[in-house]
Amino acid sequence: MMRRVPEWLDTLLSTRFFLACPAHPASPRNECNMFCLDCRGAPPPAFCYYCRAHRHAAHRVIQIRRSSYHDVVRVSEVEDVLDITGVQTYVINSARVLFLNERPQPRGAGAAAGKAAASPYNCEICGRALLDPFRFCSLGCKLVDTKRSNGHAAATGNVGEAGGANEAEAGGSKDGAARPQGRRRKGIPHRAPFWS
Repeated sequence: MMRRVPEWLDTLLSTRFFLACPAHPASPRNECNMFCLDCRGAPPPAFCYYCRAHRHAAHRVIQIRRSSYHDVVRVSEVEDVLDITGVQTYVINSARVLFLNERPQPRGAGAAAGKAAASPYNCEICGRALLDPFRFCSLGCKLVDTKRSNGHAAATGNVGEAGGANEAEAGGSKDGAARPQGRRRKGIPHRAPFWS
């Protein structure tokens, strides 16, 4: 049986978020961290808080958040529009979230690498160690598996041709892990004062 993939999923997974909105450069909340599920091919796919109020007021919009410099989405925002079974979820700031794309596996002799080596659960696509008995570490890895299971469903019309060609990108193994260095920080780092 063919599993249907939403048309917007490839676009969501390949979109760069958290850039400054070109339409609202002087506004305080101008990070492009919103994504519309209803707009088809209307550029740009990522937009800011102000763009949402003007162009997407009656649309289904999800907010992308950051966790350890990786894009996440709240489970409550996507569980009604997307099958997320088998994807590892995490609780961050009291909300259950899941990662959009594959994250690099910890390497070296650190504590994270030790935990990863000891984990009995691994992502079926990228091999990343998981905390619980899930099949995938991210939505991107689940999409790669769905495309494999469907025999690259682009031929049947379930996923666009461009989505089939960008399978590695959707999984994040290359582009998602190596983002350009020009990203904005969460804030300016401050050191503690030296006086006692």
